[in-house]
Amino acid sequence: MQLVALFAPEHGVRGTENHPFVQGEVDARSGLIVHSLYQNGTVPPADSLLAGVDALVVDLQDSGTRTWTYVGAMLYSMRAAARLHLPVLVLDRPDPITGSRIEGPMLDRALADANDPAPGHRGKAHALYAVPLRHGMTMGEMALMFNDRLALGADLTVVPAKGWRRAMWFDETRLKWVRPSPSLPSLTSVLVYPGLVMFEATNVSVGRGTEEPFQRVGAPWLRSRAVVDLLADRLIPGVRFETERFTPQSPADDKYGGVSIPGVRVVVTDRDQFSPSRVGAALLWAIARTSRDSLTFRLPRFDELFGSARAREAIVRGDDPDSVLDRELPAVTAWRESVRRYFLYR
Repeated sequence: MQLVALFAPEHGVRGTENHPFVQGEVDARSGLIVHSLYQNGTVPPADSLLAGVDALVVDLQDSGTRTWTYVGAMLYSMRAAARLHLPVLVLDRPDPITGSRIEGPMLDRALADANDPAPGHRGKAHALYAVPLRHGMTMGEMALMFNDRLALGADLTVVPAKGWRRAMWFDETRLKWVRPSPSLPSLTSVLVYPGLVMFEATNVSVGRGTEEPFQRVGAPWLRSRAVVDLLADRLIPGVRFETERFTPQSPADDKYGGVSIPGVRVVVTDRDQFSPSRVGAALLWAIARTSRDSLTFRLPRFDELFGSARAREAIVRGDDPDSVLDRELPAVTAWRESVRRYFLYR
């Protein structure tokens, strides 16, 4: 085989970029130009860039979370390949936070959009399809699901990850963790990420610009001690919360750069009991209870990340966050049963 073109998702071909409008570059190893599939959002490869390509190979690391835009890059690329009658080969990789655990909320169908971006219509690579926040699937399994359910018509082949089982965490594979994004430096950050990603659409920092992003939240107005005390009373399994101060340095989200802010650190004590979605919902509940007048949201972005405007509204007004997520369980369970036909692993 001859490699003739490279296409890069949101964080670049090496997973090192952390800003919009990622530009094309020359790949140092191959000498090929890297064509970016991330401008002011994820985009499909242009038909002209696929000229001379005989097959499209997708080799991307997923995060196990619905909001991960690499899935959108894969979906858009599959649609482009189908249109041009190019075979698609997906080299599958493990779901780093296991394929045996799933958690809501489900993405509200009214918020989902799997269509390609178009003039006057931005794509939603972060909110493609009505799946749970922590979906428990691999990239290859999702490719099979999208090709079937969205009737993409792609000539698709998925090469399974040899030796992986659904209950395995990434570190149990003995493979080296290569960060797919500057903000996911470790498996712990990947695990907590589903619970904190929704705060990207608020005036709360998730620790971008620190050495451990997505393991903490903070803001100048945050009453961290009050938040931690409320959360301690909830006795949430697999986690403890600590007060701290942190200073984001040149954060990609431009939140509080160079400012020492009060924060809450999320410390995972038992990953098998840890539920990121319930931790995120509890944090939202506690922050809203202690600083509602200071907390602001970017809507509908927050709901697209969390999954549900109804769930967000209930938690912010003070409903028990566990009860709110419990209402999602029947839909999550039904979805899991409906996608088993696409599973490649036991």
